[in-house]
Amino acid sequence: MYTRKNQRNLTPAEKRRLVDALLTLKRSGHYDEFVRMHHAFYVPDGDSRPRPAHMTPSFFPWHRRYLLEFESALQRIDPGVSIPYWDWTADDTPAASLWADDFMGGTGRVGDRQVMTGPFAYRNGNWRIDSRITDGRYLTRNLGRPSAPVSLPTADEVAEALSEPWYDMAPWDSTSRGGFRNAIEGWSASGAERWRNHNRVHRWVGGLMLGSTSPNDPVFWLHHAFIDLLWVRWQRARPAAGYLPSDPLPPSDPQSGRIFALHEPMPPWDEPPSLLLDHSRHYRYE
Repeated sequence: MYTRKNQRNLTPAEKRRLVDALLTLKRSGHYDEFVRMHHAFYVPDGDSRPRPAHMTPSFFPWHRRYLLEFESALQRIDPGVSIPYWDWTADDTPAASLWADDFMGGTGRVGDRQVMTGPFAYRNGNWRIDSRITDGRYLTRNLGRPSAPVSLPTADEVAEALSEPWYDMAPWDSTSRGGFRNAIEGWSASGAERWRNHNRVHRWVGGLMLGSTSPNDPVFWLHHAFIDLLWVRWQRARPAAGYLPSDPLPPSDPQSGRIFALHEPMPPWDEPPSLLLDHSRHYRYE
């Protein structure tokens, strides 16, 4: 059992240990394997393949296992390291300590969006983008997208998502009009704001966070730790509301064989959502 802390509460030593573990994992080549995995399982609605990671009910449990695997890789380097979470409803500007030179580094420069500060700046020689998917070699960001500003989600917007009584609902994809999963993942926005919550954070950071290889930016892990925490909060508020769909879909359903019901094993681990509903066997949140 270990603790995932709010990143704003990390000590300088804790930040340094996390950064050192990330850089060591990167040098080993193992970090890029995680980037390639996320790319491989980012399957859109319109694709006929199984869809375990995004636009699907298994968005939360798939990413929980993904973060656990990544955290385990970090802890083989430093057993005292865990993934902190970034509460973007509170630390919601490029001036937040998250983006300091001793941690994630800042936004990208004008022009090519290359990150020039912090331990993950290409010019420091420790963070070369080498997942064999993107053409660029350096980390890019465009925090807040100043040329066409986008804001981070607010606490009220998160509260609205947390008020959803059901976990998910048909048609079990990006067009689902209700359910906690899509309210947080953020595909089903209505009105002027097309992107919500999880999706809008990716757009606010910009650069490499915009695509399927978004784990190339180490802030990805802090973002998804907070997404995982929001799932924990929703579960605690609704202990009787379980994962949906609970049973495999009938063959007549267009999503049959493409999404994962409660007991259907998710690739690449062959682990069903049912085994990932309880985080407390592994970690707690402060």
